[in-house]
Amino acid sequence: MKKFRFPFFLFILLGFLLSGCLTCEKKEYIFELTGPESGKLTIRFVNIFSNSLDSAGEVKTDYAELVDMWLEGEKIERDYPLATKFRKRLYEANGQLCGEVSIEFSSLKAVRLYKYDAQSPYMLNTTTMPDDGETFLSSNGEFGGDHMPVIFWRPDNSTMRLVTSIAKPDSTTVSLLDTWKANTKKR
Repeated sequence: MKKFRFPFFLFILLGFLLSGCLTCEKKEYIFELTGPESGKLTIRFVNIFSNSLDSAGEVKTDYAELVDMWLEGEKIERDYPLATKFRKRLYEANGQLCGEVSIEFSSLKAVRLYKYDAQSPYMLNTTTMPDDGETFLSSNGEFGGDHMPVIFWRPDNSTMRLVTSIAKPDSTTVSLLDTWKANTKKR
């Protein structure tokens, strides 16, 4: 019985490793407060691409995942279940496919922000970001570093920004811009 599990497991693992991978170069988060606990969060996905080893089938699969899970699906809604009024779009910027999600929130915890009291800074623990592998790049706040992966923004700040790195494009990546343009023309 064990003889059959091992090859099957390798087959599944090999299939996973050789399949495409939908990702982006970086993400930009903009928190705009409209009240003490409420506001709007805009998330921009910059340079959406496939780590597909140049297979047209994998690029189509990754594009279908982008549309089915993110644009028309509820992946963002599951990542931020306490937020409301989700608006999503894909667009071209600087010759790259980008995505944008805007959500509204009525409590800081809906978007993973924290503030102990009125005099305390706004805080965001970067280890709670929805996507694995996000790495801090920049912010208009103060980053506590690897040992304290928290961004601190002044208590009087009403617009807070954060940029994270996801993946670097290389010779194995394929931009999804052309696929998006081709599918947009069909509609």
